[in-house]
Amino acid sequence: MHQNLNAKNKEYFDSVYQIVERIPFGRVTSYGAIANFLGSKQGARMVGWAMNASHNLHHIAAHRVVNRNGLLTGRHHFDDPDQMEVLLKSEGIMVKDNQIQNFEKVFWDPSQELRLP
Repeated sequence: MHQNLNAKNKEYFDSVYQIVERIPFGRVTSYGAIANFLGSKQGARMVGWAMNASHNLHHIAAHRVVNRNGLLTGRHHFDDPDQMEVLLKSEGIMVKDNQIQNFEKVFWDPSQELRLP
């Protein structure tokens, strides 16, 4: 998974995964919120790349990371495009038309919940 990444990108991806591992069951965050926490407000795309590369890592709950509007934009990167919705619903998150309902209620902001080491 990491073999094609340079050291800087591998370190960034690992930082993303450390945040994703902390997203509580039944909550979601956004690519942008993770990028903002890591000090890169414009880095949402890089977080997306990290999430796309995480599907072989079983401890990464990639289904809990969505776009800033609660859309399941990463769903096509799962083996089954419906898997992301199924996993979210199994955690009690309501999804309709590939969008999280009550997004503000289930949104988890790492900048408010975590502290940088």
